[in-house]
Amino acid sequence: MEKPLILYIFLFYWHFLNALFTVEAPKSLYTVERGNNVTMECTFPVHEKSEFRDLSISWEKKDELRKQVYALIKGVEDFKSQHSDFKGRINLLKENLKLGQSVLQITDVKLRDAGIYRCVIGYGVADYKTISLKVKAPYRTITQGMVSPGDNEWKLMCQSEGYPLAEVIWQNKEYEDLTYKANTSYETGSDQLYHVTSTLTIKSRVGENFYCIFWNKELQENTSAILHIADSVDGVLWTESRRFVGAILIVTVFILSVLLFMIYKRKARANKDDRTLVATSSIAKLSKDNETYDCRDACFEEQELKYMQIEKM
Repeated sequence: MEKPLILYIFLFYWHFLNALFTVEAPKSLYTVERGNNVTMECTFPVHEKSEFRDLSISWEKKDELRKQVYALIKGVEDFKSQHSDFKGRINLLKENLKLGQSVLQITDVKLRDAGIYRCVIGYGVADYKTISLKVKAPYRTITQGMVSPGDNEWKLMCQSEGYPLAEVIWQNKEYEDLTYKANTSYETGSDQLYHVTSTLTIKSRVGENFYCIFWNKELQENTSAILHIADSVDGVLWTESRRFVGAILIVTVFILSVLLFMIYKRKARANKDDRTLVATSSIAKLSKDNETYDCRDACFEEQELKYMQIEKM
């Protein structure tokens, strides 16, 4: 009978001590935008004689497998067991421990950081609380485009990226729902963002306005854009394509101009060399003729002098 009694007393005091040491979470849900920083907190009881060298803290993320986010064991930080997803992005504010606060900072939040976290505090006894983290990426920028195949028919396009997956709603200027006429598709990249493209094909006159709205139901957020059909319309995507083609043409013309200029310079230099050669030959010939002419004059003078001497005799 003594053993069951001792066990009962031990269990009673164990539960009593646990009741005195309770971990709390001031907030059970945190929402942060992708790329920003987030600070999550849980609290625990402290008193004047608390020895933090006996304190152990663990932050874990509950996925398919448990991921160690941060660990403080008997007052010493342990990064050996930290999951690679959190390397270099985690900080615990140690100055807050004396206030009974376990404050965890995550920098440059990724979409994969979303989930359930467990804050475990051990100080002789232990307790924990769970905290949820939501990560959002609003559909802030909408790329627009429109083109007319003809006969008052228009293809209107809206494209954006964000997280979670958004619904695209189309309306005309009377705010009538045209979504059922649209074709919407999405794909995900390595960044886990949803790249959403929606195209509406409709008959319309010039001067009409249409609206595309990216509605993120989970976050209760929406972003909209106005597409105005004018006399001359070039959608953003088509304009960018034409600018790209135009840039190629400009570069091509420039290269051809440079090549033609080089060919012209080379021909001009060749002609100049030919002219120089001809001029040099002409000058040489002229110099030779002058030398011959001078020789004849000298010979004539010599003969005339001899003739005059003969007459004197």
